[in-house]
Amino acid sequence: MSDEQPDTRLPGEPREDRRQTGPVTLRRHKVPRTTTDQRLLEGHQPADWLHADPWRVMRIQSEFVEGFGALSELGPAVAVFGSARTRPDDPAYAMGVEVGRLLVEEGYAVITGGGPGAMEAANKGAFEAKGTSVGLGIELPFETGLNEYVDLGINFRYFFARKVMFLKYSRGFIVLPGGFGTLDELFEALTLAQTQKVTEFPVVLMGVDYWQGLLDWLRGTVLDNGMISSADLDRLVVTDDPHEAVKLIRTYEEPRT
Repeated sequence: MSDEQPDTRLPGEPREDRRQTGPVTLRRHKVPRTTTDQRLLEGHQPADWLHADPWRVMRIQSEFVEGFGALSELGPAVAVFGSARTRPDDPAYAMGVEVGRLLVEEGYAVITGGGPGAMEAANKGAFEAKGTSVGLGIELPFETGLNEYVDLGINFRYFFARKVMFLKYSRGFIVLPGGFGTLDELFEALTLAQTQKVTEFPVVLMGVDYWQGLLDWLRGTVLDNGMISSADLDRLVVTDDPHEAVKLIRTYEEPRT
């Protein structure tokens, strides 16, 4: 049997003006002057191909494979979000340490973004309680790498791959005071729960004074204008008490053993 591909040229179309590469058809000026194998085996070539979209797909795939592989046996875990700018002398930092400690005592691993500030605080609490402290880092121009309290760390290039790991392996979210990144993670989780893309799970906001303005706006503007339902807001619980926050997570769903 011949391996030659059938001739699917249009009538009158020269063979050299057409190339079939898998499902992709190239014609006329889109046909490259060299083959894929030739470019692969050439020793002296620019590295621009590393940034081409097809190669990015492979990098994206590798991030999912690495993430799933590293976290598949993690067990019950809770994600803790918060600002990288939280200072160690900020009350929110102490709150994060306590949250991390209490989660470990209740049988959970702690997952954060792996950075400094509030994320470091939660990792520190989990570390000091001798639990599993996970950091899902992200490649940013101003990031300093994973904090020293992370036992299991994964660095991602892509935010969306990182977000999947948070959602897939967390039984709930505890959200400390934070900025745009924290708000992004919070509202993505709420949107996926609202649209039933994920099983509903508890979301606890830590810091009544910090979050009250947002909650007032959601109730007084967004809800009043019919953009969300009251059930959407019922997903949010706000407290200043780390014990209450962890209790809410614990009573929502008992961890599987």
